[in-house]
Amino acid sequence: MTAPKLALTEGDLSTTAADAVVVGTLQGANGLELAPGAEAVAAAFDGALLDVLGTLRASGKADELVKVPTFGKIAAPLVLAVGLGKSAGEEQVRRASGVAARALAGKKRAITTLAALHVGAAAEGTLLGAYTFTEYKSDKGEGPVVKVDLHAAGSKENKAALKAAVAIAEAVATARDFINTPPNDLYPGSFADRAAKLATAAGLDVEVLDEKALKKQGFGGILGVGGGSTRQPRLVRISYKGAKAVKKVALVGKGITFDTGGISIKPAANMDEMTSDMSGAAAIVATMVLAAKLKYPLEIIASIPMAENMPSGDAYRPGDVLTMYGGKTVEVLNTDAEGRLILSDAIVRACEDGPDYLIETATLTGAQVVALGKRTSGVMGSDEFRDRVASIGTAVGESAWPMPLPEELRADLDSRLADLANVTGHRWGGMLAAGLFLREFVAEGVQWAHIDIAGPAFHTGGPYGYTSKGGTGVPVRTIAAVLADIAANG
Repeated sequence: MTAPKLALTEGDLSTTAADAVVVGTLQGANGLELAPGAEAVAAAFDGALLDVLGTLRASGKADELVKVPTFGKIAAPLVLAVGLGKSAGEEQVRRASGVAARALAGKKRAITTLAALHVGAAAEGTLLGAYTFTEYKSDKGEGPVVKVDLHAAGSKENKAALKAAVAIAEAVATARDFINTPPNDLYPGSFADRAAKLATAAGLDVEVLDEKALKKQGFGGILGVGGGSTRQPRLVRISYKGAKAVKKVALVGKGITFDTGGISIKPAANMDEMTSDMSGAAAIVATMVLAAKLKYPLEIIASIPMAENMPSGDAYRPGDVLTMYGGKTVEVLNTDAEGRLILSDAIVRACEDGPDYLIETATLTGAQVVALGKRTSGVMGSDEFRDRVASIGTAVGESAWPMPLPEELRADLDSRLADLANVTGHRWGGMLAAGLFLREFVAEGVQWAHIDIAGPAFHTGGPYGYTSKGGTGVPVRTIAAVLADIAANG
C-alpha cells in the first residue's frame, strides 16, 4: 500500500500551510475538553473552539470525529477534532489517530497535535488508519493523505519512537496485505515464495521445504492436511540472529491459505472469510522482517507451515491416523480441526532448535470467538509466560486474555487407536482443548505461549480506530513487544 510520509515538526500551527490540523478532545469531568497539544489552535480561535465544538454536539467520546472550518483563523482551512474518550493514553491516541487518518484520505498534507501526547502511538495510528487494500479494484478511490506532520519536539527519544512506530506499522501492513490477498493468488507455494522474497530482502536466512522434503522428513500433519489440494503444502523456515543475542525464541504461525474444512466441510455461509486462516503465518513472516529492521539482540527462528485444506479423492479423512513429525500419532476425528495438525509438526521442529521461548499464533478455534468475542485473543501456555504475553498484548492495544489448560480436559483427547485424537467428543472448552493438544508437542523446559486469534485476525464490520475492514495484522504488535521485552529482561 501507499503510506503517508511522517515527519516531526515544531512549526507554528497557526501559520503552517496544510489541508487540515488534527486536535484531540476528551470527556472531562466537567464536560468537553481539548487534549494537550491543541493550545495554539484554540488561541487562534480566541478561545471559542470549545464552544464551536459544543455547538456541533462534540462529546469527546472515543472514535468521534467533528470537522470545523477555520475561516482563515489559521492557515489550514479545516480542524479535525477526534475523540479520545476519558483519557489520553497510548491506545486512545493510536485509535484517534487512525480515525483522523481515514478522514484525511485524498489530502496532501496534515498536521496532528496528537503527537504531543505520544509520538509513537500517533505515528502507528496514523499509518494503520490510512491503510487500504485496493490491489484488485479498478477504481482505487482516494489515496491516503500524502504527508502528516507530527507536531512534537524533534528530540532523540521522539525520533527513535517514530522510527520504531513506522517499522511496526509497516509490519502490520505487510501482514494485512497477505491476509487480504485472495486464495487463488495466495496459496502455499506462492505464499512461501513471497515470504522467502521478503525475508531474503531483509537479510534473513530462509529454507523452504516442499512436499517432497516434507515427506522425506516425516511431516505427517502438514502432508495430511495439505494432501487434498492440488496446490501442495510447504514449511518455511526463517532465521535471524542479532548481535549479542541474549535468548533464543521460536515463532510458529498457522498458514492455512484456505480452509473448506476438508471432508468435514464447513457451511457455505461466511466460508469466504476462511481466506484469513493464514493470519498467524502472515503475522510471523511480518514479525521476522520487523526483527531484522529493529535489530533485536535475540536469535529468532520461525517455522511456518502452509497448506490448503480441501476435499478431494486425495484428502485425509475422519478416522485416519497421521504420524506427526517426531513420531507421535494422531487419530483424525474432524478434518476441520486441521490447524493444530500442521502447527504440531512445526512446533516439534521448532523445539529441535532449543529455544528458550516459543510463541505460536493461529486462527485456531471458533470457540475463541464464543468465549472472548471478535476483538480479544485467548492466550494459553506456560503460566508465567502466558500471563506475560497477554499483559503485553493488552498494553499495546491488542486485547488478550490468559486462559487455563484444565487437566480434566486432557483425557478427552485420548484415542482408541493413536496417541491422541485431534478433537474431543464434545463442544465444551474447545479453545482450551486445542491448547492442550498443542502442549503435547512442546518440548519440556520450553516456555511457550499459544495466541488464538480466530476473532481478532479478521474484521468483517466497518472500520474503527486504526482497524480497517479485512485483515487486522493481529498479533504482530504483541509479538514484537514480547520480543522487545525478552531482549530487555530475558
